[in-house]
Amino acid sequence: MKKYIYGFDIGGTSIKIGLFNLSGELIEKWEINTNITNKGVYILEDIYESIKKHQVQLKDVLGYGFGVPGPIVNGIIIKGINLPWENYDLKKEFYKYIKNDLIFVENDANVAVLGETWQGAAKGYKNSAMITVGTGVGGGIVVNSKVIDGTHGSAGEIGHIRVVHENGLLCNCGSVGCLETVASATGIKNMFTQMHQTTNLSTKLKDNYSAKDIFDAAKEGDLLSLAVVEKTSYYLGYACQILSLVTNPDIIIIGGGVAKSGMFFIDKIRKHFQQTAFNSVKDTIIVLAQLGNDAGIYGAASLVVND
Repeated sequence: MKKYIYGFDIGGTSIKIGLFNLSGELIEKWEINTNITNKGVYILEDIYESIKKHQVQLKDVLGYGFGVPGPIVNGIIIKGINLPWENYDLKKEFYKYIKNDLIFVENDANVAVLGETWQGAAKGYKNSAMITVGTGVGGGIVVNSKVIDGTHGSAGEIGHIRVVHENGLLCNCGSVGCLETVASATGIKNMFTQMHQTTNLSTKLKDNYSAKDIFDAAKEGDLLSLAVVEKTSYYLGYACQILSLVTNPDIIIIGGGVAKSGMFFIDKIRKHFQQTAFNSVKDTIIVLAQLGNDAGIYGAASLVVND
């Protein structure tokens, strides 16, 4: 009888591995290094060798789910981000090791929202969306408990919604004024610098400040920091307003490193969302993510049982 599921969250430097029972309880988790030499040919072998060493026998495993950074179309990794995989059929390659047909592959941001929907902040809801605010801004959309990929694997790329229409900053994607330029950790720092040069608002922060420093100072009443956080919250509230109409989720989850600022941040996002939201969606719930860095392994594992 099958008893277990594996969830893998593959990053450019490390691979998170989670062993779950069929009810979604995390039994054990660990990490291994990501060996990207020789076009990443050793990555799946390293995963296989790692799980083989554990006490659970592979014959008792129902299936395997993978979260991978980059666009995924029909399980094919079009081009890995920080991974040397291109048009890579992970399922086909991993099957060679474990001889199990239940292998699922999804974008890492998408599996994060699946994890939060399965066992985290959105547990009990079938329709959810997530915005991850960290070094960049990512996201994912779940409708009827299924993640939405889109034709080119770009559904949920919320960070590249254009929110600044005049004098916007250049985004890494090549466009100007993306949400990522004003809501990511880097974007928040850049906006702070820009506003420091163009306004008379006072601040106690000097050089080498981080996004966390800006939020901490804002909580203490630092005028420039408060203005920056207010502006970031406005743009995220605006993005939530778009999501609320396009996909009409029950709940929108805010995650990522910047979201560690907690309810101080969430309350501001909710305020700006309420000011612009269409009447019928004003009750959309906006919450903090709960699973942290484990969201990826939870979501990857959920691919197996929610297929």
